Amino acid sequence: MIRIAIVDDHAMVRAGLRQFFADQTDFQVVAEASNGRQALDIVRKGEVDVILLDISMPEHGGVDALSAIKARAPDLPVLILSGFAEEHYATTLLRQGASGYLNKDCDPEEIVKAIRTVARGRKYITAVVAEQLAEGLGGAANKPLHEQLSDRELQVFLRLAKGETIGHMAVSMSLSVKTVSTYRTRVMEKMHLESNSDLTYYALKNGLIQ
Repeated sequence: MIRIAIVDDHAMVRAGLRQFFADQTDFQVVAEASNGRQALDIVRKGEVDVILLDISMPEHGGVDALSAIKARAPDLPVLILSGFAEEHYATTLLRQGASGYLNKDCDPEEIVKAIRTVARGRKYITAVVAEQLAEGLGGAANKPLHEQLSDRELQVFLRLAKGETIGHMAVSMSLSVKTVSTYRTRVMEKMHLESNSDLTYYALKNGLIQ
């Protein structure tokens, strides 16, 4: 039996997945959460085999949650199920420890296949992501600028793009204001941007925020 935790801020999405998974004899939904902080509480209990994680959530979002989950339970499979197309986030999150990435528009049967795959300790790579990974072999120069950011830099970038202040980030990420400011500086340098407005424009243009 594969014990699954569904992490999504939309109750209807969780209910729909739970109902669909009920028809799978080897699936058992053992927990649900609406944000990354609750997801980490589930991980601490250690009674789950696969985390199904959305990345666009209020409070503690999915990118932050993935980092925290992998830090606490590096071998726990985390399958990303997102409203964003694969080309926006997939390769970045796979590098940061995700076991797979699916768009919410995919066929439900593909979610079942992906969960069974990652539960066996393997990665689930769609054709779109496989093509991206193959193109990435050409080197960092061919990657979009945001894919060249580190885990922490990506978190800071997305939070800044959504309008979050450095002070608020420092508190929620348990970092000093100086450290967050340093990450901001690195992000600006790597992405060749000059202001938070530039970050927001880039994120919207590339479909990284809604």
